[in-house]
Amino acid sequence: MTDASTPAVRKPGEPALAALGLAAPAPDPADASPHSFPGGGRWRTEIPSCEGPEALAVVLKESSRLDVPIHRISQGSGVWMLTDAEITEMVEATAERDIELCLFTGPRGTWDIGGSTRTDSGGAGLRARGHDAVAGCVEDAVRATELGVKCLLVADEGVLWTLHRARTAGIIPADTTLKVSALVGPVNPASFAVYERLGADSVNVPSDLTLDHLTEIRRVSAAPMDMYIEAPDDLGGYVRMYEVAELIRRGAPLYLKFGLAKAPGIYPYGHHMRELTLATAKERVRRGRLALDLLARHGAGDDMAPLGTRLPGTLNRFEISS
Repeated sequence: MTDASTPAVRKPGEPALAALGLAAPAPDPADASPHSFPGGGRWRTEIPSCEGPEALAVVLKESSRLDVPIHRISQGSGVWMLTDAEITEMVEATAERDIELCLFTGPRGTWDIGGSTRTDSGGAGLRARGHDAVAGCVEDAVRATELGVKCLLVADEGVLWTLHRARTAGIIPADTTLKVSALVGPVNPASFAVYERLGADSVNVPSDLTLDHLTEIRRVSAAPMDMYIEAPDDLGGYVRMYEVAELIRRGAPLYLKFGLAKAPGIYPYGHHMRELTLATAKERVRRGRLALDLLARHGAGDDMAPLGTRLPGTLNRFEISS
């Protein structure tokens, strides 16, 4: 009943439950996402919170040891927390493995002098406060792309639209991809579609969205979706490992993000947090192996997008006026 070679996709525990008269209803084909990544495949992988060259080296070594395929590696502290030499080292290391490197852009509200983010309401959260914060994000984007970074992480709608305009105008490379942070992720199909039109190439939705929510989003947008299969504690600490196959069926094209609950936050990273950062980087890869093993056991592991693919395909955008 647990033969990983069984070709048919099955739900966790379903053969045993069916034998006991407790079978679940058959999946509704209308719930399935009709979309996939360009070039084929319905899911890609991402290792988040890779905060510098040393953590990256740990991730790459562990991914080789555990045979965890990686499409994208992302960092959360920001471009401004890395030296040019560190960025270059990360660009070269990921390029050797044909992995997309994604770095976070610029100032964010939770770290500046604004008091509203420290209230119970959370204020404006990570959004860029004022012209200077937007300018800092643009500065980071230009610097990072000049050093070879091809993916930028953003947490502000205005920054997203500005960087989309910048790549259209040739200020940053046209093939730069823009990823929306989980910390501002949309929770309904209308807002998801707005992010796509503002220039998002992948959108990190919160990990507490229901399966029905994913289906609703897929009825209005084909933009790649990112989701923490295991979310950090500050994003809820949700663990949705057993739902991976169904998350893909509903949410494709989907980046499976292998986060880590029950671990202290590491942003903004510095060497004073070195041991924790390296240990959690290694464990995120192991969490990836666990999720991929589940997919294989459930007969749903064959739809991975080819390694080395990174572009999102043709997406809907707002018109840019002159």
